[in-house]
Amino acid sequence: MAQRFNGNPAMDISIHASFLPQTDPEASLAFYRDTLGFEVRNDVGYNGLRWITVGPVGQPGTSIVLHPPAVTPGITDDERRTITEMMAKGTFGMLILATTDLDTTFAKLLAEDAEIVEEPTMQPYGVRDCAVRDPAGNLLRIQEKR
Repeated sequence: MAQRFNGNPAMDISIHASFLPQTDPEASLAFYRDTLGFEVRNDVGYNGLRWITVGPVGQPGTSIVLHPPAVTPGITDDERRTITEMMAKGTFGMLILATTDLDTTFAKLLAEDAEIVEEPTMQPYGVRDCAVRDPAGNLLRIQEKR
C-alpha cells in the first residue's frame, strides 16, 4: 500500500531529466563524457543545433539534456540576450552532483583543467563540496556523500 500524505496516496515520481544550456556541443560533450565520466545516451541534431543527453553510468533513470540556449518558442530577442549574458556570468544554469570521494573527483577536475570556482570546502550548512563551471558557464556544485 502506498504511503499517504495529508490523506492522499503518495505519488511515485522521480527526476528523469534536467536541462542545462550548452553553447559548444563538442566542448560540453568532452566535459560531461570525458571529465565527469558520464555516458552519452542520445545526441540529436536538428536545424544545425544539437541536444546531447548524458547521465551517470549505472543510473539509467537520471539524465541531463544539454540543449541549445533560448530555443524555447516564444522567447524574445531581449530574453535571448539576457540568457546569453547570464550564462556568461554563470548565473543561468546550476546543477548539484554528489560523489563518495570528493578529493579524488576534485583532483580529476584539476587535471582536466576544469574551471574551478571553489575548492573542496566544508560549508556552514553542513555539506562539504566544491564548485566548477562547465564549458557553457553552468555552475556545478559537487557534494560529498556521507
